[in-house]
Amino acid sequence: MEYFKKEVKVAGKEFIIESGKIAKQSGGSCTVRVGETIVLVTAVSSKEPRIGIDFMPLTVDYRERTYAAGKIPGGFFKRESKPRDGEILVSRLIDRSIRPLFPKYYRNDTQISAVVLSHDGNNDSEMAAILGTSVALYTSDLPFTTPVASVRVGKINGQFVVNPLIAEQKLSDLDLVVSGTEEALTMVEAGARELSEAEILEALNLAGETIKGICLFQKTLPTKIKVAVEQPQRNSLLKADIEAEAVSKAETSVVIKEKCEREFFWDSFKKDILSRLLEKYPEELPSTINAILEDIFYKKARELVLNKKIRTDGRGFEEIRPITCEIGMLPRVHGSSLFTRGQTQALVTVTLGTPDDMQIMDELIDEYKERFMLHYNFPGFATGEPKSERFVSRREVGHGNLAKKALRHILPDEKDFGYTIRIVSDILESNGSSSMASVCGGSLALFNAGVPVKSSCAGVAMGLVREGSSYVILTDITGMEDHLGDMDFKVAGTRKGITALQMDIKNLGLTTEIMAQALEQARHGRFFILDEMEEAILVPKNDLSSYAPRMLTLTIPQNKIGELIGPGGKNIRKIQEDNNVKIDVEETGKIFISGIESDGVKSAKEYIECLAVEAEVGKIYKGRITKIMAFGAFAEILPGREGLIHISQLSNQHTKRVEDVVREGDNVKVKV
Repeated sequence: MEYFKKEVKVAGKEFIIESGKIAKQSGGSCTVRVGETIVLVTAVSSKEPRIGIDFMPLTVDYRERTYAAGKIPGGFFKRESKPRDGEILVSRLIDRSIRPLFPKYYRNDTQISAVVLSHDGNNDSEMAAILGTSVALYTSDLPFTTPVASVRVGKINGQFVVNPLIAEQKLSDLDLVVSGTEEALTMVEAGARELSEAEILEALNLAGETIKGICLFQKTLPTKIKVAVEQPQRNSLLKADIEAEAVSKAETSVVIKEKCEREFFWDSFKKDILSRLLEKYPEELPSTINAILEDIFYKKARELVLNKKIRTDGRGFEEIRPITCEIGMLPRVHGSSLFTRGQTQALVTVTLGTPDDMQIMDELIDEYKERFMLHYNFPGFATGEPKSERFVSRREVGHGNLAKKALRHILPDEKDFGYTIRIVSDILESNGSSSMASVCGGSLALFNAGVPVKSSCAGVAMGLVREGSSYVILTDITGMEDHLGDMDFKVAGTRKGITALQMDIKNLGLTTEIMAQALEQARHGRFFILDEMEEAILVPKNDLSSYAPRMLTLTIPQNKIGELIGPGGKNIRKIQEDNNVKIDVEETGKIFISGIESDGVKSAKEYIECLAVEAEVGKIYKGRITKIMAFGAFAEILPGREGLIHISQLSNQHTKRVEDVVREGDNVKVKV
């Protein structure tokens, strides 16, 4: 492995790339440094291809070593264990960025390992990891010949910023990650605060120009001789025999509107012809015959759209499948909805909790509490398949994160609605874009739960079929259109603007014109879906579910926190027990009071408010006598606040004994 160390500037930041020094037994490796953030990326592949598969066996693992930030892992076992959701999401970003760039027939097991060795807390390790992946692959002997790069674009104070620092990202109205080659984009992932289509296009164009320069730089790097990948040679007689039967069957199959019926027809034919051809050609593999059959089906389905201008289910190119929306069908949950679009169905629930229910996120840089959670589940029965549910798949993590991005920016501010919010989307049926169904169902469930969200939010998946200069953009794609098309472009948002994007490309000829058309078509589709959703519920319910906890918030001076808690927690425990509530106290002085009964919550709030108030000289209070002494009586005028009423001040007449005027427990008016 030839040693080199080179530098490239991206938006004023210097990326230092070094290769040939460490991890030299891998097929390709490098370190990428920006600031004091360093990522090691390696690429390895098997010597021989896997036989009998019809996909590229690519695995990407992005891991963050806690030592990179000078930390020891939390928990009982002081060692990194399974990947966190954040690491899985970056692994998916890398995978989606590079997968379209490998040769179509490459079947060698390939693994990308990106490890964060050092992190300065300022510079993004994700963009360094994608750049390092491209360099490791491009300079290796793997058949990867087109460099790829990735940039993050933010919008801060109205200005687009390329690769903002981590602190700046928290202030941004946009979090857009774009990967691409010198000529085209390959992957887009974004969350936004209701930005317009024009703003998104402007950000994409800025990202594309920056990516082009990084890719041109990579072409100056030394490379190894690439492994040749040959298209498998197929028996011409076998192919002719298959085509003689399969072409007409494929033409019949692709126009069957109902998914299960179409799959049954085509699978039955494949099973029949496979058994007959294996007898005639015993030297052939079943995978070879299946590949030829799928190529024929793929071609006929695309011809149907491009040449005959017909979709498999008979819809127009911009037509959305029938939608039904139901809310409140689960009586004990805090909010629920059943969103059905065609043969895609999501049961979505909302659960409201107290600040004590927040998820502690132990990330590489810092630890924080997550107030909003969205969990997406995709069981096998959703597609009529048996599948064990032993762990959450990477796909489920990715789809849940996309829906979470879409809904996050419509939630009320924490200071106005202090509840912890958990949304769960259970996919009950799937035939295209279950993540966007989760967005729609999540919005409906939030309305049903009485969460004062800013507006309703919907999502739609767009597709593309392109051959040469001819192309068709499809709205609300089905699973088959996703599989056979050239683009999967998911757009979610409100009537005001876009809140989330995700795009994956198979055809690298995507132009700005196509992107603009797809975004505009998606806007029309989104508005249609919002109309349907608003037929079910127009505004959030006024009241929370009777089963949801009641919660009030207030803020007291920080110097009063100790007084509220009391010695050993005595005071706060008493307030909780007397009112049957739970009280959470933050260091800032913010107090969360939650309980089942509204009266108890209100009573506890009033008590704490009184506790935080200073006694005013000259003001009259209602006090309770707490102790009798020979020289006077002590009265509590505010929680924990007592004063002495001297015996001479108890009455207008001479008082010999305090007990002649007041006793313990009496309520009296006093003036400070």
